[in-house]
Amino acid sequence: MRQTKSLDEPARPNLQAQASLPSPPGRAGEGEEPKKRERKQPGPADEKPAATVHRQKSSEACVGGDKSPQQPAKTMKKQDAKKEKEEETMKKQDAQKKKEEETMKKQDAQKKKEEETMKKQDAKKKKEEETMKKQDAKKEKEEETMKKQDAKKKKEEERLLRTTLNALRIKTKDKAKAAAVINDLISDIMEHLKKNTLYFKDVQQKLGTGSYYENLKIADPDEFDVMMPMPVDRAEIKPFKEDGAFYSVGLKRGKNPLQRFQQEGSSHLSASEMLQDFREEVKKCVKKLKSVEVLPDVEVPPDVEVTRKKRACPAVTLLIRQKELVELSLDVVLCLEVKSTWPSFTQGGLKVERWLGGKAKQQFKNLPFYLVPKYKGRGTVVCDGVCAKDVWRLSFSHVEKAIMKNHGSKKTCCEAGGAKCCRKDCLKLLKHLLHLLKDQDQKSFEKICSYHAKTTLLHACCSRVDDSDWEDSRLAECFRGLLEDFEGHLTEQKLTNFFIPAHNLLSDVSRKSCTSLASRIREQRERGFPIFMENEK
Repeated sequence: MRQTKSLDEPARPNLQAQASLPSPPGRAGEGEEPKKRERKQPGPADEKPAATVHRQKSSEACVGGDKSPQQPAKTMKKQDAKKEKEEETMKKQDAQKKKEEETMKKQDAQKKKEEETMKKQDAKKKKEEETMKKQDAKKEKEEETMKKQDAKKKKEEERLLRTTLNALRIKTKDKAKAAAVINDLISDIMEHLKKNTLYFKDVQQKLGTGSYYENLKIADPDEFDVMMPMPVDRAEIKPFKEDGAFYSVGLKRGKNPLQRFQQEGSSHLSASEMLQDFREEVKKCVKKLKSVEVLPDVEVPPDVEVTRKKRACPAVTLLIRQKELVELSLDVVLCLEVKSTWPSFTQGGLKVERWLGGKAKQQFKNLPFYLVPKYKGRGTVVCDGVCAKDVWRLSFSHVEKAIMKNHGSKKTCCEAGGAKCCRKDCLKLLKHLLHLLKDQDQKSFEKICSYHAKTTLLHACCSRVDDSDWEDSRLAECFRGLLEDFEGHLTEQKLTNFFIPAHNLLSDVSRKSCTSLASRIREQRERGFPIFMENEK
């Protein structure tokens, strides 16, 4: 079968074939004329295939050699351009590949660097953990040391406080002698009032109040407080000013020897006049005692002296001197006994429900209340037609005494067979500390007294109500807590009356005095009470 060459392939001349072809007519010999060739009409037999004709044309074109093959040249250019493009693409791919390899190298280097950093960080972390362990171990050791030091410090402080309390304890023998002298003198005064006076003949049995009768006396049995009540069955009391602690007292219609002390044109009892007459009667009694002749075999009676009257003081103070006894001080206070409902200003006070129980509170409120001839500030101030020196102050010292004697949330507290608490011991220590600090600066702390300390304890007991909060074994801790309470009241310059919420017991004490005392107490507490150590020596 005959192969047909591609039209795109250039025709190559066949020289060998041309040499074998016969010479064209007219060229057989020289001189011969060429014969005319008759033109034949092409017939079917003479027709050639189109492919053959195309090849012949192509051959003729090639044999002639006068024209260039343009089509193949374009193809070559395209191929070269394509090849160049492929080479450029290859170069770009190589460059890209090279770039990717470099990126991979950088990433590997970065990864290696990060791994080294991680190793360093792990090593550092491990080192820090070891350091932390050493620090924790050191801290634990220091804490153990601190605990031991604290335990030692607490033990020493406990010992100091116990030693101080033992030194403050009153000897039974001295207590009995002092009590006998005081009781005899009070009996003499009561007898004189009943037999020799018109206005005080109804005086009732004395009420022993204060630290001695509450078993809170420290150091020496040298101070005694006694109230001598005058019953007032039908009285009209009105508050003097707004704090609810001071009142004017008026007698209602009816016969009463105290009408002698009513102010002119008024039913108000003059506290200053009653106190003055009472003072004179006590002086008469003392003078009478001194004039008694002493028999040779009878013990010499004590020397009794009535001291000068102090401004705004409700008591008549007697100094008693006797052989083998310290000098005794007796405050005799005239008071009015009122058997009626407590004044409205006492509502909200006496918050002992959680501590002593609601039943105990009601029992206290069923007791009478007392009024003593006491005023605050200038005696010449007049309010609602009443002069300040003629008003009376509420007193609940009998209730305070009852609370101090039955101070536990359980009835067996501090009784035989019951657990002992440290409430009273804490108060004794606070009173002793206050006494020592006042000795250092009497002028600054003159208006701050042991009653402020007792009121602080009463509030503290209503806050820490369980007997377990005041276990005797926790004396140092409880004493510190009570001191912090007292410091707080002084810093705020506010100590609410335990029975009268509107009455601030520190209202007449300067802020400077309160702040200074709070600072002194804080210093003693933080330093472990060096003032007790000095006193111990």
